[in-house]
Amino acid sequence: MLPGLTCTLCLLRIESAAEEPRVLCIVQDTTNAKTVNERLTLNLPASTSLSKLYEDVAQKAGYVNGTFELAWGNISDVAPLDQASEMSLVESGFEPGKRNFLQLSDKDGEQPQIASVTDSSGLDDSSQDRFIGPLPRDGTVGCSSDYSSPSYSYSSILNKSETGYVGLVNQAMTCYLNSLLQTLFMTPEFRNALYNWEFEESEEDPVTSIPYQLQRLFVLLQTSKKRAIETTDVTRSFGWDSSEAWQQHDVQELCRVMFDALEQKWKQTEQADLINQLYQGKLKDYVRCLECGYESWRIDTYLDIPLVIRPFGASQAFGSVEEALQAFIQPETLDGPNQYFCERCKKKCDARKGLRFLHFPYLLTLQLKRFDFDYTTMHRIKLNDRMTFPEELDMSPFIDLEDEKSPQTESCTDSGAENEGSCHSDQMSNDFSTDDGVDEGICLDSTSATERVLKPKVFPQLPLTSLTFELFSVMVHSGSAAGGHYYACIKSFSDGQWYSFNDQHVSKITQDDIRKTYGGSSGSRGYYSSAFASSTNAYMLIYRLKDPSRNAKYLDVEDFPEHIKRLVQREKESEEQEKRQREIERNTCKIKLFCMHPFKMMMMENKLEVHKDKTLREATEMAYKLMDIEGTVPLNCCRLVKYDEFHEYLERSYEGEEDMPMGLLLGGVKSSYMFDLLLETRRPDQAFQPYKPGEVMVKVHVVDLKSETIAAPVSVRAYLNQTITEFKQLIAQATGLSAEPMRVVLERCYNDLRLLYVPNKTLKAEGFFRSNKVFVESSDSPDHQVTFTDSLLWKLLDRHGNTIRLFVSLPEQSPGSLAHRTSCPKVSGDSEDSFEGAKGSGQSVEAILEESTEKLKNLSLQQQQQQQQQQQQQQQHSDHSDFEHIESPAAEPDGATQPAAQVTSGGSTGGTASDPENQFPSEERSDSDVNNDRSTSSVDSDILSSSHSSDTLCNADSGPLPLANGLDSHSITSSRRSKAHEGKKETWDTAEEDSGTDSEYDENGKSKGEAQYLYFRAEPYSQDDAMGDNQKCLLVNVDKRITLAAFKQNLEPFVGVTSTQFKVFRVYANNQEFESVRLNETLSSFSDDNKITIRLGRALKKGEYRVKVYQLLVNDPEPCKFLLDTVFAKGMTVRQSKEELLPQLRDQCKLDLSIDRFRLRKKTWKNPGTVFLDYHVYEEDINISSNWEVFLEVLEEPERMKSMSQLAVLTRRWCPAQMKLEPFREVVLESSSVEELKEKLSEMSGIPLENLEFAKGRGTFPCDISVLEIHQDLDWNPKVSTLNVWPLYICDDGAVVFYRDSTEEPMELSEEERNELMKKESSRLLKTGHRVSYSPRKEKALKIYLDGGPTKDSGQD
Repeated sequence: MLPGLTCTLCLLRIESAAEEPRVLCIVQDTTNAKTVNERLTLNLPASTSLSKLYEDVAQKAGYVNGTFELAWGNISDVAPLDQASEMSLVESGFEPGKRNFLQLSDKDGEQPQIASVTDSSGLDDSSQDRFIGPLPRDGTVGCSSDYSSPSYSYSSILNKSETGYVGLVNQAMTCYLNSLLQTLFMTPEFRNALYNWEFEESEEDPVTSIPYQLQRLFVLLQTSKKRAIETTDVTRSFGWDSSEAWQQHDVQELCRVMFDALEQKWKQTEQADLINQLYQGKLKDYVRCLECGYESWRIDTYLDIPLVIRPFGASQAFGSVEEALQAFIQPETLDGPNQYFCERCKKKCDARKGLRFLHFPYLLTLQLKRFDFDYTTMHRIKLNDRMTFPEELDMSPFIDLEDEKSPQTESCTDSGAENEGSCHSDQMSNDFSTDDGVDEGICLDSTSATERVLKPKVFPQLPLTSLTFELFSVMVHSGSAAGGHYYACIKSFSDGQWYSFNDQHVSKITQDDIRKTYGGSSGSRGYYSSAFASSTNAYMLIYRLKDPSRNAKYLDVEDFPEHIKRLVQREKESEEQEKRQREIERNTCKIKLFCMHPFKMMMMENKLEVHKDKTLREATEMAYKLMDIEGTVPLNCCRLVKYDEFHEYLERSYEGEEDMPMGLLLGGVKSSYMFDLLLETRRPDQAFQPYKPGEVMVKVHVVDLKSETIAAPVSVRAYLNQTITEFKQLIAQATGLSAEPMRVVLERCYNDLRLLYVPNKTLKAEGFFRSNKVFVESSDSPDHQVTFTDSLLWKLLDRHGNTIRLFVSLPEQSPGSLAHRTSCPKVSGDSEDSFEGAKGSGQSVEAILEESTEKLKNLSLQQQQQQQQQQQQQQQHSDHSDFEHIESPAAEPDGATQPAAQVTSGGSTGGTASDPENQFPSEERSDSDVNNDRSTSSVDSDILSSSHSSDTLCNADSGPLPLANGLDSHSITSSRRSKAHEGKKETWDTAEEDSGTDSEYDENGKSKGEAQYLYFRAEPYSQDDAMGDNQKCLLVNVDKRITLAAFKQNLEPFVGVTSTQFKVFRVYANNQEFESVRLNETLSSFSDDNKITIRLGRALKKGEYRVKVYQLLVNDPEPCKFLLDTVFAKGMTVRQSKEELLPQLRDQCKLDLSIDRFRLRKKTWKNPGTVFLDYHVYEEDINISSNWEVFLEVLEEPERMKSMSQLAVLTRRWCPAQMKLEPFREVVLESSSVEELKEKLSEMSGIPLENLEFAKGRGTFPCDISVLEIHQDLDWNPKVSTLNVWPLYICDDGAVVFYRDSTEEPMELSEEERNELMKKESSRLLKTGHRVSYSPRKEKALKIYLDGGPTKDSGQD
């Protein structure tokens, strides 16, 4: 054919394909939990055959074609699509232009096979290199590029049919356990010996028997068809609970502890000495005198040989296992102060100390000590240096031939030289010690390790010619010293193939992959090589002696002992039962089930699990029993309906579908559904109402205007196409109301009330949805004639929608004391009588509530506004402080004691207009009745200590507080104004600006917002929690649009003091309390059943800030000491705040100071900062904020800081010859000159100017540093001329400067003195918190409990 013709035919084919309709197929892979939420999308021509569809899905999913099935995703119990069919998609029922849902599932109970990476289209069954099992979904073969080879992928998950091996599931952090178990399983001698042991169930509980559970695990690893099996039964036999699965441990530590546990369990059995026969070797620990040749020694046994990666203090690591072994047996010469006392010479002599191998075990275990401790950083580290290891290891160069041949007749002596330490003492495992009766993690009997050596061995001593060992297990650690992951590379003795056992994944690997576990890099072995090396490297190596006469093979299934064959049969039956159960689970519909209890009237919730083939009638009976309402309602009075919990909406009922399978009814078997089921009940005399799709649920609340109540809802179902008139008739039938005068109000959302008044408008047009709430009122009230937003109905609904319920805990304060705590002049006789009655009787909260039936809403808004204007006018005539009207709690009720606060300027009397709410302790209060006290705060503060809160300008006992400058507490404002703010009209306690909130009143004292009636109702309630029997509590129903100020005023009659004399704390779920201080904010952030605690104490006014005062003690170990809480106000001078602090310091802190002998200064965390001068003004010269903190510093001499241009520096002399630091002394500089600083220091210390050196302190105050480090570590004598440049940057007061005499040499310290000083310094610095010590995560000791669980000792923690 000509090329041009071919091109034309291709174009025609493309054009026809473009015109052909397409079929969109969405495939859900249900074969794996990780892929069940993923979707494969294919857009295929409609003429595509089913067989081609299978091929395309296989290629896209990465599966081998023919190993999976495709079925419709939205139809249950339908046969899978025929893979061999050549029918087109359209002929098979696919719809072009629509989404066609398919499910990819297992075929014949086996998971799909993964296609080879090299050939994604699939391979035939004869392919030997085919990869089977799920691959990572990101398209990559392995999870690590370090472990891949041309022929195999290191982390590919191969099916057992390919590798023949089963993985182990990682419980959480049990990879170390899995690695060891797989290694033991792949050790023929250990596996066969374990199979030969027979469990006697009559003697021991199988659950706590470690050998039996290991035996079961090995049987499953050899015979199971699963990809991976659990290890929970094994860990349960160890006595571990679920928390142990989250503990990381060392695999070598586990090996020792588990071997000890097996030895204890196998006592008095044929396997009693199995561990010693396989893993135990012998070595000699000797010391030989170099003068006379006398040698003292002892025999030790070992289960593993620990090999050092990098010797202590060395710059290079050992390059191979052979080098490390040679270093292990390299002797050390004891000379000088380490000389050995020779028993024969009777004196100290030079000696040689070392180790000699006497016997190697059949299975040789080498531990590469990659975990070390860095004494420079005081951190535990991992050494990732490269260390090679051979596949065959010849151990003959490392055995002591003379000791092996010669009889050991010398007595073993324990000389002192042996205990003085050697280079090998830290290399030996804990098994070398024979002195301890208890090994790590396991309780042993009195039999020592030496005695165990003397027992007769089944295996004879190794001949000298057979010391070649072959490597068969490499346990690899990937990670750091803080944590990581273990897996094992193991060679099978049956075929010589290496496999990776990485938890549940088992895959083939090559010798190249083994070499990649050497660690490090192929370059030089420098000191820092491990810092840049791979963190994945070998940690434990296990070799087996090459001896054909002794090398065992794995037992085949047909050669199993009879008891193992019985165990295999039991496990097979258990696995089949588990498979059947899993199949049932896959066909079980799980859906949330609800039921309203017919008597308790509470919604119950449960989960209904029903097989897809069960009918609706059978499912109803199951739900009936599940909800436990048998005997309450008969079964024939119950039915299941489709339910939407979120909208509380009954979607539909299933009339006539009682025999339909639940799988079809619910739309298939799914892990979750977009709807729920409700078990609906009825009385025997009732009939079920049919619920049809398309109906809407309406909850109807009937409103009674006369009683001002709203009834509980009545459920009504309607259609969206119904008109309002038809809807009213429906409501009339359900409620018995008249439809003619009926008003219907729809609440679409919060605070959105709509009156439905258009008769022919449909419900859908009015905004009805699935679940709706309406309020209906049907009466002849004239309220019908009023505009809806002005009607009583609207007010009731508005109140209903905005009212919240709060629980208020009151302080231990009598309500009657309100009169004693405030001086409130009376404006009328009636109000006076009412208030005096409450004052004189000392009534309780309950009594006040009983008398509070008079509603404040009877007061017209006009009267309230007049009273506010009158109050404002009187306040304008009186130029007095807001700190007035605070009277002593001890004031007598007969008025004999004069009011504590009197106006002392302006000639005004102390009387002001009273808020009428002070005379009417009522249940319902108006937000517009808030006092114009301008009391607010900038931001909500944290929990404040009420014990430090007090009135700072009033003496509650003796009237105005006399200040140090001769002014009383009420002449402060005029004094300040005349000094620093002449020409300004506002005073600091009535300033217009506020850094935190805006005032809710204008300049004339009128409310900015329109006055409105807001609901407030309080009643006492009993509290059952642990707050005490005498705790007074209120249940308050209040409109959440009320401001905090109005809310506090409403609480005044119940608290017993004015709103300015108590604080409101909001209690959160964790019982933390936070003060609410923004008086202009509403309670909109509160919700139903929130808790509030009321505490007595002066609340902040506008422009005031709560301040924490700390004492600065520069030369104390604890330089920062809390003194008290106080209040500073915007516009105050520093001197005024100091005057107010004096009596508080005297009363609360027992500090009797004069005003000129202490200063205030900035506090930044623990650092002292700017010194505040007396004439500085808060908010003008000094920025102040909520919860501000300030330092108070007592002066030993009059204040030297007079100007902001001066600089106060804290200096400290370092005396190297005495190895000590002198106390801090302050130096005041007139400039930032370095020369001036050095001159002042020279003048103060007597050090010649040319010899004086200084350095800036580091860190937070007091910049503590060890005396062993200060001489070298600080940057002494910086080459700068001013202090405000790098590297000093001393720009503010409070900087720390150390200085010294450069000619003074440090004290010479011996090693003992240095160590003693180091201990003292470490202790000192740890106490001050300026040296953070390394504190790693506390590791839990690895223990195996032989009795099945840990024993609790009541005397121990």
